[in-house]
This record gives sequence, C-alpha cells and structure tokens, in this order.
Amino acid sequence: MKAEGHPLLNDVCFLDIGTSKRFMTKSTMKSARKENIDGVDYFVIVRDVTMDSHPAYTGEKRLVDTAGRVEKFTNKFKRVAAKK
Repeated sequence: MKAEGHPLLNDVCFLDIGTSKRFMTKSTMKSARKENIDGVDYFVIVRDVTMDSHPAYTGEKRLVDTAGRVEKFTNKFKRVAAKK
C-alpha cells in the first residue's frame, strides 16, 4: 500500500470555548496552536459548540424571538406593495 495515499493522524484536542471542556482524540486536522497535555503534544482546535454545549445534547431549551422576524417580514412586503 502507498504511504502517501493516506493522511497522517495527529493528536488533537478539541476545546469547547463555551464550557472550557477538552476532548482529546486523533484527527487529520492540524492547527497553529499546540499544547502539551500529560506529556503529549496536541494540536488545539477551538470550537464554539460541541456535544458538551449543544442544546440537542444537553436538553436545554432556547427561546427564539420570532415576533421580530415576523414584523421584519411584514414590513418588508408592505414597502414592496406600496411601490406597486
């Protein structure tokens, strides 16, 4: 098997900035930031949302302001109708 046909696996630490939790794994991803954790050099990949902070995994409900969206939509089409 050709060695250059497969990507290299790197030690990677995914950092959730919302919860500051770290997930150590192997991945083909790299980053400019490196950190030594327990004697192993990891590439640090910063993420806004991971399974530790995503509402689908945590069961947390978030309220979305739909009134503002509806008002914006109706105002937009009032202007379009007024031009005609």
